[in-house]
Amino acid sequence: MDLNFNDRQYYLNRECTWLSFNQRVLRESTSEDNPLLERLRFIAITCSNLDEFFMIRVAGLKHLIESGVKHHDISGLTPQGQMDAVSKIAHEQMHDIDRCLKATLAELEMHGIRFIHPADLDTKQELWLTEFFEREIFPVVTPMAIDPSHPFPFLTSKSLNLAVHLKRPEDKDVRLAILPVPVSVIGRLIKVPEVQHYLYLEDILSYFANRFFTGYEIIETTPFRVTRDADLDIREDVDDLLLEVEKSLEKRRKGAAVRLELAKTSSKETRKILEKELELKEEDIYTIDGPLGASFFSSFANIKGYDDLRYEPFVPQPSIELSARHTKDIWAAIREKDVLVHHPYETFATVENFIRTAADDEAVLAIKQTLYRVSSKSPIISALADAARNGKQVTVLMEVKARFDEENNIIMARRLEEAGCHVIYGILGLKTHSKITMVVRREEDGIRRYCHLATGNYNGSTAKIYTDIGLMTADNEIGVDGSRFFNFLSGFSDPPTWNKLIVAPLNLRETIMAEIDQEIEHAKRGEPAYIAAKMNSLLDRFIIAKLYEASAAGVKIDLIVRGICVLRPGVPGVSENIHVRSIVGRFLEHSRILYCYNGGREDVFISSADWMPRNLNNRVELMIPIREQDHKNRLHAILQTYLKDNTKAYLMRADGSYVRASCRKGQTPVGAQQTFMETALKGKTLG
Repeated sequence: MDLNFNDRQYYLNRECTWLSFNQRVLRESTSEDNPLLERLRFIAITCSNLDEFFMIRVAGLKHLIESGVKHHDISGLTPQGQMDAVSKIAHEQMHDIDRCLKATLAELEMHGIRFIHPADLDTKQELWLTEFFEREIFPVVTPMAIDPSHPFPFLTSKSLNLAVHLKRPEDKDVRLAILPVPVSVIGRLIKVPEVQHYLYLEDILSYFANRFFTGYEIIETTPFRVTRDADLDIREDVDDLLLEVEKSLEKRRKGAAVRLELAKTSSKETRKILEKELELKEEDIYTIDGPLGASFFSSFANIKGYDDLRYEPFVPQPSIELSARHTKDIWAAIREKDVLVHHPYETFATVENFIRTAADDEAVLAIKQTLYRVSSKSPIISALADAARNGKQVTVLMEVKARFDEENNIIMARRLEEAGCHVIYGILGLKTHSKITMVVRREEDGIRRYCHLATGNYNGSTAKIYTDIGLMTADNEIGVDGSRFFNFLSGFSDPPTWNKLIVAPLNLRETIMAEIDQEIEHAKRGEPAYIAAKMNSLLDRFIIAKLYEASAAGVKIDLIVRGICVLRPGVPGVSENIHVRSIVGRFLEHSRILYCYNGGREDVFISSADWMPRNLNNRVELMIPIREQDHKNRLHAILQTYLKDNTKAYLMRADGSYVRASCRKGQTPVGAQQTFMETALKGKTLG
């Protein structure tokens, strides 16, 4: 009987699989393999991830429910069914965060780092705190009374506040006021002088709350935190896209509440009032036994003087392949042979220097680049601006719809325009997520194009903690494709015919499907057939169904998927030949690689795209074939190293749960990221 590989029973829910990924991040906070402050950082990352999840994904589900949408997702759940599942898992996860944080802070006490309450201070310390409060905190904070003449105030997303219940001694009526906790201007943690003891700002405010309400008795002070809808609905059919994005950013700040975090000590009255005023339901309220919004611990983990509680510093190394070339002329080195770089093990400065060199080179006529997420102090922006001032033709496609980077990207775009760059904003209805830079240079034998293509953003800050692959090439066919690509983005050109570049939404999905079909044909002929792919997320129904077909035909498939994965591996007759693993470690896995054996000819690609409908249908993405055999070998070796990882890998089961890979007795421990660091420090490459 023929199987229906599109049957919903073979798919998992997207939101639940994302929460499963976040649980893996949290689990790293319990691993003795990680130094103590790094374990604290994993907790902070888990909390930050959850914030964004509620702001975007939960907000989206709420919109669907409120609109009366009844359609079923890939796993067969309605929006309400998804919300019910998400709410159950999220509540459990936030309880797990409390538990992990409590254990981690207890361990920090063994190293002299304590988080205390103002009531724990001695007389001298209390005098210091009183002076600090009067000098630094009291002038900043403005209490907000709630009564008929003072309606409940608008509280910004992720802001921390105190709900204060108070009354006059002679009066029975209990009143409510809000004290905003000024974290943005003072900081969340206040260090006690001469010791490594820290006070939470909300505890200080609560301790001195009576200073704001003279003549009143404080009944209760309860910390709470609101998370709001941050999903933007940007109209693109407007005269000024930048202005429209700016208007949408203002709407984001005023989005509807989607979650309330409330201290465990809160009374039922406080809970009911906040639930009503924020227009939330009981399931939207998360009771926290500890500090609210613990993402601030990420920066605290950098505390000075405790290097032994952090990872050993790793300095990204110079490009191994460029260092081996017998020239310091980057153009000659790239002409000699393509250059593959593996970040963060090899420094992102290689890419920044490529663009800086182009900006200063008199022979360079033009630079064209796509930018999705850019750091606020980007040397790339400075180089592009200088290139324009130097008289070069500089064209930049700035994606101003990159979520949570919209404001920064608008600032960068205007800075480039002021310098004389030609800034464009992409194709109507599509986000431009591709990563490509093209340098046009006049040389003795004519015009030559040099391209850099990558899996990650042109962001020097994230390049230190994200794993990515980049390729620098002078291949003429890719150069011609690069010109066509930028013309396609900036003008009215019809989609061109490509030599080598594979472009979404035009032919990327079709190429992936064709590669899988190719392996299916090999398997049917009884020949070896193998696929290995690495990505951040796997959600596309058509590709998953094709992978199921390949597995049923006998193709061996190894998938390395960091986060969302709705495919179910190991289902009898459907996905027995598919194995899925997730790597969670020191660096955020971000590279996208596809390897197909193809009868020994080996088709290898790097890409900016995950296998998700949004990437394949609604974004401009690139996939690049690797032509050099030693680069194919290197990428294959990178994939195989991930597949051998038995210290930081999580293996996916058919029901969507994960079990941590174990290093069995007699086995050599293998950590992929550790291996890549050690190899880079030796000035070597794998493969």
